[in-house]
Amino acid sequence: MRSLMTAATGMQAQQLNVEVISNNLANMNTTGFKRQRAEFQDLLYQNVQQMGISSSDSGTIVPTGIQVGLGVQTASIYRITEQGSLANTGNPFDLAINGDGYFRIQMPDGNDAYTRAGSFAVSPEGEIVTADGYTVAPGIVIPEGARSVAINEQGQVQALIDGQTDPQTVGQLELSTFNNDAGLEAIGNNLFLESAASGAAATGTPSSPGYGYVMQGFVEASNVNAVTEITSLIQAQRAYEMNARVITASDEMMSATSNLR
Repeated sequence: MRSLMTAATGMQAQQLNVEVISNNLANMNTTGFKRQRAEFQDLLYQNVQQMGISSSDSGTIVPTGIQVGLGVQTASIYRITEQGSLANTGNPFDLAINGDGYFRIQMPDGNDAYTRAGSFAVSPEGEIVTADGYTVAPGIVIPEGARSVAINEQGQVQALIDGQTDPQTVGQLELSTFNNDAGLEAIGNNLFLESAASGAAATGTPSSPGYGYVMQGFVEASNVNAVTEITSLIQAQRAYEMNARVITASDEMMSATSNLR
């Protein structure tokens, strides 16, 4: 019976849906995390009777025909890049982007990665780095003896050095934007890579047209909404159960057929 395989595709689809929802919920407190949504599309159709064919010698045609669907398949897992809420940490090296853009990170292999998670720190050499020690481009070094560091909304990094009365500008942060943020390739550790789907990175200074501004002492929380995710989880569970019922009903029908005398 076709219904067995059709319902099986539905169960597989809802299993994947639950896995996506579980990943969203697991990352509710992950800095800069962007929630994802599974999207599905119907599979091929079997034409039992083609629509539009002639149904009589007088020229009448079949208006709709008979098409039987063969189930569902995953079309994509879409990343929703809407802004997350900003949380005040008081740490001068925690940076949040309010608006569009990503921090550019220089990876050990020489490639560039991108992140919205601005939980930064200072390396032993005084360089601003990520939690994993990767350099935040363009590679800003805080001078030794700096009493305080201020980063304004335009991404200008200023340090007040011992013995000086005026702060010294030590670097300029950059932001990168993409035509299709959802096309970035996630590699874990809050990092993304440019891909053919995302388009090439466009780099500019914070607060310039098309770029967000930087907020010092804040981090961007994930954009996961617990109520929405739990509601989606219930819907996925019910859909899974209904597909399982179809398999049970199909099995009972086949059993009844095989027991005919």
